[in-house]
Amino acid sequence: MTNRSIKLATKTDPDWARYIVDHFDDFLADHANCERKASALAMSLIVKYPDREEIIPSLIDLAAEELAHFRQVYRLMEQRGLQLVKDEPDPYVNQLLACMRHGREPRFLDRLLVSSIIECRGAERFRLIANALEDAQLRRFYLELTGAETKHGHIFVDLASRYYDDQVIYARLEELAAQEADIIINLAWRASLH
Repeated sequence: MTNRSIKLATKTDPDWARYIVDHFDDFLADHANCERKASALAMSLIVKYPDREEIIPSLIDLAAEELAHFRQVYRLMEQRGLQLVKDEPDPYVNQLLACMRHGREPRFLDRLLVSSIIECRGAERFRLIANALEDAQLRRFYLELTGAETKHGHIFVDLASRYYDDQVIYARLEELAAQEADIIINLAWRASLH
């Protein structure tokens, strides 16, 4: 198991969190969709790579945890009288997916590492949101999610370490983090996690 830290190449502008708090109901709808898609992603990796037996138990656990987060966000939405919304394409995720290489082995590694980066960015942003929220219960919820997302980011790197050397993993992770930084810097703010 790898124990090196995962570093994003750039930080989110702290003012972004104020924008999210000002558009919080719209953000919640996006957040719910993100949690649902994270659960679906974990399950889709099992379907795409059934021969990678070492990843399956962790991905099942991850899918269940992400689904539980979806349930929690949906309950928040219900309490606020909000409905789920149709999923819209996520420009951040789509641009990151475009950075992935082709070929079974390179794409498998990139899929895990892109997932790690997305989870780590989510952790960073949940912490910013938690710090910007005035409601103590919501603040607590987003701090808990910060820890969960950080753990998820490390899970994906750990899964990669079962098949690749740390040197290969972290060299590619650094490349992808640099590309992710360019994406983050150039994205317009929306009432969304990414």
